[in-house]
Parts: sequence; structure tokens; C-alpha cells
Amino acid sequence: MEQSLNLAWVLIAGFLVMFMQVGFAMVETGFTRAKNAVNTMGMNLIIYPIGVLGFWLVGYALMLGGVREWPALGAAVAGEHEVAIQVGGHLLGLFGAAKFALVSVAHDPSSLAMFLFSTVFMDTAATIPTGAMAERWRFASFIVYGLFMSMFLYPLYGNWVWGGGWLATLGVSAGLGHGHVDFAGSTVVHMTGGVTALAGTLALGPRAGKFRRDGTVLAMPGHNLPMTVAGTLILAFGWFGFNAGSTLSASDPRIATIAVNSMLASATGALAALFYVWSSLRKPDIGMACNGLLGGLVSITGCCAFVAPAAAALIGTVAGLLIASSVVLLEHRLRLDDPVGAISVHGLCGTWGAIALGLFADGTYGSGWNELVGRVLFLSGTCRSSVRNAWASSRIWYSSSRSPTASSACSTGSSGTGSNRRWSGPGSTRWRWVPTRIPAPDAHGRADCAAVRVEADMVRGSRPWPACPCRPAFPSTCWRA
Repeated sequence: MEQSLNLAWVLIAGFLVMFMQVGFAMVETGFTRAKNAVNTMGMNLIIYPIGVLGFWLVGYALMLGGVREWPALGAAVAGEHEVAIQVGGHLLGLFGAAKFALVSVAHDPSSLAMFLFSTVFMDTAATIPTGAMAERWRFASFIVYGLFMSMFLYPLYGNWVWGGGWLATLGVSAGLGHGHVDFAGSTVVHMTGGVTALAGTLALGPRAGKFRRDGTVLAMPGHNLPMTVAGTLILAFGWFGFNAGSTLSASDPRIATIAVNSMLASATGALAALFYVWSSLRKPDIGMACNGLLGGLVSITGCCAFVAPAAAALIGTVAGLLIASSVVLLEHRLRLDDPVGAISVHGLCGTWGAIALGLFADGTYGSGWNELVGRVLFLSGTCRSSVRNAWASSRIWYSSSRSPTASSACSTGSSGTGSNRRWSGPGSTRWRWVPTRIPAPDAHGRADCAAVRVEADMVRGSRPWPACPCRPAFPSTCWRA
């Protein structure tokens, strides 16, 4: 009876995480320009079936093929195999080599439930880079990326941390506490996605016109902030399944602590980012508050079961401040064009979540974690993440995809006219004027209106539009109707 209840718990949690795909699609689409909205939404749709098939064929076996069973979900009915090397008398796992295409576990409820649960986690990691590289990504290269991420990149790192691989066994092999501890995916899911997004952003370069030759940065605001807010709230709701479901047991009383910690970290992250921007620019930014909320959730994901509520609130606060400061650093200093802030939210905050576990774990949970006696306590284990692995693998693939015959970036014409037309088809011409922010005037009351064009969401045909004839004294938002 208890195992059946646990199976239901894991499946329902997986359904909640799958629903987060809607939230990601809305957040990313809201943060991008109207002419690329359908393209961004379409990529968030297509990454799901691509990821499911790739993970089913190869990824699940590489990641969890070396795990025999999950006791809370039932006894194992099939064998396992982990490919490992022996170093200093200890076996260091590299990747699994069983359960390909679920052939050997086709009638094992526990393995099938874990496949579904692991697949939606993988899909979250695979979706993250679609926001950072939005508006300039060729669809063919995107499909190749989806297969590579679901079949190799994510499963390999997932195996090292959650599949009994060498990072998980550092406690046994090297005496480093409990090894690499990540409860629900700050590093395995979010940091992997964020580092992959960083590699792809460097490889693709910025959107056309984003960075000028004179050093100025052109603002390219999203077209639908209410959609972004709605998507953020959907993600916050689905995150309860993400974190609490990782107990794999409905009878684990730690569920309450996990849920409360997740809620507190998201709240403090949102307010910290909001107030930071408000104090710096004298104006609140609701988009930054959305990213702060998500950053708080990312940072608490890896340590939500091991820290107290007060620590969770502090972890979320630091995450919000990191996001608000790093977004400016990445764009203005490093010249990285990330339309949705995915590198800061997932890459930076995922790394901070791993560090926070080592700083704030209170030793009240985690007995037997990674097959070691004793509970997880601050500074007793290693919180190292294989950033170098994710970076190198992603960079190699993106560099190769930028060859003359297989460029990942959209053409200049597509970047200028928008990428909706490849999704909408030839018969869906429509006009919609989008309000666009105009830079504040300089000391002489002038502004470069030519730098900001009011865009027409036109699928069929386009022609250049003149600069907005604004007077020296103009409102903060210009409308062309």
C-alpha cells in the first residue's frame, strides 16, 4: 500500500513539473519581441517531444542504468550496469549501460515512474537555453541540440550526481563528506541548463543591433510582460512538485519543510531583486522581480531538504541580489545578449544553491545519502559541480554547429523581420503596433529615437519604417498607431 502511494506521489509530482513547460513558454515568449513570439513558443513546444524521445532511447539508460532500485517505489525486476573505472582501489562510475529504450523494464512500475519523473527534469534543463538564445537560433540546429542534450549532456552529469557516478561517491572514494549532494537539481538541472545557455550565447552572438559600435546597448524589451508574470506564477506552482516530489515518498515528513523553504526562498528572491533595482534606478521593475522569484527557487532546489526556513529566506535573498547585479554585468560588461536572463537565473543561482548547501545544511536530514552514515551537515561534504564538463561539451557542440554549412544563428534578414513567419505560414498577415521604450533624453533634451523602432508584427513582407518623430519632451513610452 505504501509503495503504491509513493508511486502516485512521484507521478503527480512529475505531472506538476511537466506543467512547468507552460510556464517556461510564457516567461520566455513574454520577454522576447512580438515578431519572434511564435518562434519562441514553438521551440518550447518542440523541445518536449524531442527530449522525451532522446531520453527514452539513450538518456535514461546513461543516467540511471546503474541504479538497481528505488526502495520507496518497489523492488527491482531487472538488472543494472554501471560503466566505471578503478582509481586507487575505488570504482568511479562514468555512465549507465542498461535499460535502453526501457526494454528491460517495460513492466516495472518503479522504473517507469522514475523514467517519467526524470524525463520532465531533463526537459526543464533542455528548455533553459531556448530563452537565452531566443530570436536568433536556426530550427535545424535547435533540433540537433535537443537530441544532444537529452541523450548525452544532461544524462552524463545526472549519472555522476544521481546515478551513483563518481561525483556522488566522492565521500567513499576521497573522504569528502557525503560526496556531491544535490537534492532536487540546483546543479544537475538548472546549472547544467544555465551553463549550456552561456556556451550557446557566446557561440551565437547577440541579436542584430543589440550592441552598437560606439559601445551603447540597445534595449530590446519584451512584448508581453503580463504573460511573463503569469508564466512565473505557473513555474512557482509547479516547483512544489519539483522539490517536494524529489523525496520519492509521500510518507516522508520532510515534505513540509521542503515546501515551506521553497516558498520562502521564492518570496525573498523576488523582493530582493525588486528592491535592488528600485533603489538603483528609482523605479521598480516587475520583470526583474519575476527573475528574482525564479532565482530564489533555483537556489533553494538543491538544498531545500537540508536547511532551516530562516536559512532558506537568506538563500533566496542572496539569489535575488545576484540576479539583479549579474544581469547588468553580463550585458554591459561582458556583452552577452540573454533576452530572458537564463544565465543569471539558472546558471549563477544554480551554482549558488550548491554552495549554500555546504554553508547552511543543519544536519537534520540526509542519513544514508550516497550510501554514507550520518546526516548532511554544513561544510562536511563537497558541493562541487562539474561546470567544466557542461561547459566544454556544450561549447564543442555549439562551435561545430557554427560551421558555414550548419550555422545555428538565424540570418540577418530573419533577425530583422522576425522569425514568426516560419511558424505562422503565408496566410496569417496581421498588424499590431507594440509600445516600445524610448531612451531618456540627454542633458540637451534630445534622444536618439532612431535607435528604438516601433515594430510591426507583420508576417508577409516588410519595409523599413522611419524613426519616430518624437519631440524633445516626450513620454517614457512612444505609441505609433
